[in-house]
Order: sequence, then C-alpha cells, then structure tokens
Amino acid sequence: MPVASKNKLLSNKNMLKEEKTLIIIKPDALQRNLLGEIIGRFEKKGLKITGIKMIQLEDALLMEHYSQHKDKPFFQSLKNFMKSSPVVVMILSGINAIKAVRLIVGPTKGYEADAGSIRGDLSISGQANIVHASDSLESAEVEIKRFFKPEDIFEYKKSDFEFVYGEEERSGPE
Repeated sequence: MPVASKNKLLSNKNMLKEEKTLIIIKPDALQRNLLGEIIGRFEKKGLKITGIKMIQLEDALLMEHYSQHKDKPFFQSLKNFMKSSPVVVMILSGINAIKAVRLIVGPTKGYEADAGSIRGDLSISGQANIVHASDSLESAEVEIKRFFKPEDIFEYKKSDFEFVYGEEERSGPE
C-alpha cells in the first residue's frame, strides 16, 4: 500500500504530525568513511530512518535535483563531484524533522558551520560539504519522490518514540 494511503489509515495523531525529510550523504563522506558517524548522529537525535539506499547519480537526476543551479558557473563541477562516487540517500522521519535535521547538518558552507554540527565538525568546504538536507516540507516531498518509490518507504513505530518526544509533542494539536 502506498505511504500516503497508509498515513490516512493511521488513527494515531502522532504519526500524522511527523515530517519526512531527504538526506543525501555525498561522495566526500563515503570516501572519508563518515557514513556510520553521520547516520549515527541522526539516530542519536531520535530521528527514524524510513528509507535508505546507495545509488550512483547520473546527469538526468542531477539536472532535476540541482535545477536551481544549472546556469551557475559551478554547476559542472558540482555534477562531477556528485558523480565521483556513490551516494547514500535516506529518508528521516520525526516531529519537526526538517528543522531538527537542518540544525544537525549546519549551514551549507562547512567553514561557516558551528562546531557540533555535521558540517561544522566534518567539512571546511562549500561544495564538499558532506550532506544534502531538504530545506522545507515542500522540497522534502518533491525530493523524496525523486529518489524513492512508495514501496521503498517504510512506516513503523519505534519503541523509543515515547522517550524521544514529550507528551505534549506526541499528542499533537488539540
């Protein structure tokens, strides 16, 4: 059953309030053996992985994903970089997931990112910046559809949900 249909069937307010966001763990992270550390940071925060796979990006997908940069002078080097190694694409889910992930990831340019964030600790570059993270709910929805088929997205309840979120957050809006 497609994910959207499953969500409509859930009577639990908590699941309806959860957001999904897309992460791309970039070639520099894979080449530097940072995959486990990056995934671990998201898991330690309490985010749930609902989809994950390794892929090799091709021109057509990169043109679509980075269409806002296609006329910029750095676009060709960005495409070359993103094709230089496989990437890991991942869907994370949680209450306020997009805001939480953006905080964990840090600003785009590693040299501007605070210590403690993924980019602040692991990157000093603007392009080799370890990860991509959706910047809004709308972007996340489009990006997730770009990289995942509905059957590749898993809905499940994590046993630690009640320990990650406070009662008010779990109960949703009244």
